Amino acid sequence: MSDKYWADVDINMVPDMRVPPPGPKSREYHARASEYMKGYSSQVRLFPVAFDKGHGVTLTDVDGNEYIDFSSGIYVTGLGHCHPKVTEAVQKAAATLMNAHDFTTPIKMRLLEKMADVAMGTGENRLSGVQFYDGGTAAVESGLRVCRAASGKSEFISFHMDFHGKTMGAVGCGRLDPSQGLRAPGFFLAPRGNCYRCAFKMSHPECDLYCVDYLRTVIKEETAGRVAAIVLEPIQGWGGSVVPPDGWLQKIRALCDEHDILMMADEVLTGMARTGKMFAMENWDTVPDVMILGKGLGNGFPVTAMLVSDRHKHLVEKISASTSYGGNPMACAAALASIEVIQEENICERATHLGEVLMNRMREMQVCHPIIGEVRGVGCLLGIELVKDKDTREPFEEAGRLVYQKAFTKGVAWIPAWHILRMSPPMIMQEEVALKAMDIIEESIPEVEKEYGYQ
Repeated sequence: MSDKYWADVDINMVPDMRVPPPGPKSREYHARASEYMKGYSSQVRLFPVAFDKGHGVTLTDVDGNEYIDFSSGIYVTGLGHCHPKVTEAVQKAAATLMNAHDFTTPIKMRLLEKMADVAMGTGENRLSGVQFYDGGTAAVESGLRVCRAASGKSEFISFHMDFHGKTMGAVGCGRLDPSQGLRAPGFFLAPRGNCYRCAFKMSHPECDLYCVDYLRTVIKEETAGRVAAIVLEPIQGWGGSVVPPDGWLQKIRALCDEHDILMMADEVLTGMARTGKMFAMENWDTVPDVMILGKGLGNGFPVTAMLVSDRHKHLVEKISASTSYGGNPMACAAALASIEVIQEENICERATHLGEVLMNRMREMQVCHPIIGEVRGVGCLLGIELVKDKDTREPFEEAGRLVYQKAFTKGVAWIPAWHILRMSPPMIMQEEVALKAMDIIEESIPEVEKEYGYQ
């Protein structure tokens, strides 16, 4: 694998912190914007910096500080900011045709054929039925409707701490804040396969994946026996980069087949080479009936997709699936260019290699630091879980916030999640740059440990 990347940076020049962040311009811009914009993410609330530009694996704020991007815009720009091929494709499309509703365009035709080329599955299980959207939530909602149409049933089972979007059906599949009222009827949640925090206090592999067997109880005792689909993230993102135990996805697939239930995989976050495979489900050789793609599909341009197996794709016609912006020429150009870059630049291999390097480093950190309970990840989807005690595993949320802020101040732009530190570097990142970002994170952890009396 080549060590040359399209956006190599001088390791001695990044990060480049010229003023203590958030700097005066960042504070001014954020204050002015906050007069009108509401509902910022925890990322911004904890560190309200204003970004001006990005190139490759770096971000520059309005005060001139340059950061190592360890977030990829939260799993979006995996090919780096402003990848020249993606940028050129979008520019060309924008100068040619911006929107034609859901009519066929040459660029859409080429994208559909490319997606069929890389699709999972064979025969009637091949995921070759496609519809495009401009947001992950819309694609998820469409997937739920397809599952209902295909099964003739109306209920869904999903998992604790999974995240699927921010509209009624998608919210029903995830954690629900009490302020949002009641969960929509027909949506049921079950414990996820999370061995570090097993809801059943069991140990893998001795448990024989009891968490999957428990779904039979959910179906029998909680539902009306009309389950259309089991909906899941192959690897949890918002929930903390939680990787399922081997066999979990395969056993769920078998349970779905046994009960005539569809399997819907939400790969908005995990797809497009992030885990070292084009789709995360490939890591477990498991093909769902419906798959949702987004984030990295357009490397920053808003484009998402719902993929449906050949067996059920004719039913997409029954759910009024088209949208005003889905599949517009600019979006299709961005997605096609992104898939081509993944193939041409061997991004899956790069993600696998970089992930192995970073996981090895994280394991070394885990041994040295009393507040690191677990490190985990697949490819360039990584997480560090902070605890107050390694034996009790009590979550250490205060430390999570502080480590996030301290590392950000030193020049690493990344992702918090309570007591879990999430990392999703661009897959094109040089190994030495990624390790330098990890150095900064490790420098920040003992500072927090000292504040809480661990040294």
